[in-house]
Amino acid sequence: MSENTPKIKKPRGRARLLEGKCIACGARCESSCPVNCISMNEAGEPVVDTEKCIGCLKCVKVCPAQALEMFFTPEEQKILEQLAAAGSAPIAEEEDPEAAAIARMQAQYRGVWVFIEQTDGEAAKVSWELLGKGKELAAKLGVELCAVVIGHKVEPLCHEAFKYGAEKAYLLDAPLYGDYRTQSYLEAMCHLIEQHKPEVILMGATGMGRDLAGAVATRVGTGLTADCTGLDIDDKRNLMQTRPAFGGNIMATIMCDKYRPQMSTVRPHVMQMPEPLPEATGQIIRDAFTTPEDQVLAKVLEIIRDGDSKHKVDIGGAEFIISGGRGMMGPENFAMLEELAKELNGVVGASRSAVDAGWMPHDRQVGQTGKTVRPKIYIACGISGAIQHLVGMQDADLIIAINRDKDAPIFEVAHYGIVGDLFQIVPVLTRKIRELKTRGKKP
Repeated sequence: MSENTPKIKKPRGRARLLEGKCIACGARCESSCPVNCISMNEAGEPVVDTEKCIGCLKCVKVCPAQALEMFFTPEEQKILEQLAAAGSAPIAEEEDPEAAAIARMQAQYRGVWVFIEQTDGEAAKVSWELLGKGKELAAKLGVELCAVVIGHKVEPLCHEAFKYGAEKAYLLDAPLYGDYRTQSYLEAMCHLIEQHKPEVILMGATGMGRDLAGAVATRVGTGLTADCTGLDIDDKRNLMQTRPAFGGNIMATIMCDKYRPQMSTVRPHVMQMPEPLPEATGQIIRDAFTTPEDQVLAKVLEIIRDGDSKHKVDIGGAEFIISGGRGMMGPENFAMLEELAKELNGVVGASRSAVDAGWMPHDRQVGQTGKTVRPKIYIACGISGAIQHLVGMQDADLIIAINRDKDAPIFEVAHYGIVGDLFQIVPVLTRKIRELKTRGKKP
């Protein structure tokens, strides 16, 4: 066979529905399509956009009723007949159409976005923490780091975002966004995504962030990894999202390799707070998009502040935390930790086992199902160190563990460990610190 013989490209065809065969199985064909060219009508039957179909056969293979088939134009059918007649005619090699379609789609998405969560114009600190991590990710991807600011009279937050690393800020400022409502913020975020196509979106794993991130990911048809403890970029521009899995027993790295944007939520205090640069500036992109108020179903009638909030302890922002676990033996023994915390100007935390036993309130819980903390000093008293707890405190600057069991997992992450009876050690530690303060020395 001559090398100059032209190679014939085999047509792939397009999917179509065979009349009367669909059993409305629940949109299996729609979910299997890699290019979103199938939608469902009111009868639950697929409607194929033949202009977008790449002939990958996935919908045909997944259909339990064999209601879909591939069809070819007369020109394509003629080529198939020629190939069948020639038998040995060389066929041109072509790239995987699904992979090619995904690559074309992903090439349109660039940039790392951080949603700046705010209430009454005051930003949540987790937003600045995410800008610090976002700057690292943007540098690896070679793209811009952008802040997304939505609210009313919140332009100052754009300038503050520049101090924490943002190069650009998308601002939607209108009375509609004065109070957070899922629908109005969802429409705003989806509008910005459609217009500017970011590659990565980061949000805080707070009440607002979790609510908005889930709604946005569902609307735009992409993946979302919640409560991430680590973020990085692989060699294919995929966001490597690490989080506890299987009840916290393992750390899983999750990637959204076929869809964009890639979305993650991160708890407060998980990422390091970056140092602000007071002179930093950036570009503000103002967008006048709003949704008509009468189309927003939820209305804010009144905002009731938590009257007890001033008496609650924010362990998430504390610099010194003394936590107790099941080894405390009972709620009355936490008074001993309160004394030590008072001498250190710190707060008392607890493990999940202590909270589940009713010894401490839930707002004091440290761990995967509690709060993530990053104090200067973390003292763990009678805490064995299950992975669920370690996830919430392992980034403390200094960890001191007190436990009778020398093989307790807590000692694997502790900088200093004391094997012994905490009921003897903690009072001595409190007394020594008090004596140092009495002498005018820093403990």
